[in-house]
Amino acid sequence: MDLKLKQCFLAVDDHDKALAFYRDVLGMEVRNDVGFENMRWVTIGSPLQPDVEIVLEPPGANPDASPADKETMARLLAKGMLRGVIFTTVDCEALCERVQEAGVEVLQEPMDQPYGVRDCAFRDPAGNLLRFIERPRD
Repeated sequence: MDLKLKQCFLAVDDHDKALAFYRDVLGMEVRNDVGFENMRWVTIGSPLQPDVEIVLEPPGANPDASPADKETMARLLAKGMLRGVIFTTVDCEALCERVQEAGVEVLQEPMDQPYGVRDCAFRDPAGNLLRFIERPRD
């Protein structure tokens, strides 16, 4: 089979704050920004991966979600209980410093892991977990 990842979705409660983080701090490019029926979807991606996109969507954006389900999603997002994304980087230390300077919540400073990578972890402005992995250079 010829399968490749194209898009993944992250729930955000404030697209402008999310854009300030993903675009201005992490250097992602905005590929699409669509509003529809009082909702907004923003597609971002790394300039190094033009064929992979992250869609920033409202919590509970599923049109089949009940009002109670949408409220539950919003509460889980606010608590940081929804899953996030893992990125790779060539320099965890520099990335961590840049993110800290932007005032983002640091969950784990860069550290060597027993499984062979160096990584760090943050929460985006909506509370999503983001991990950044630096692979060994040799």
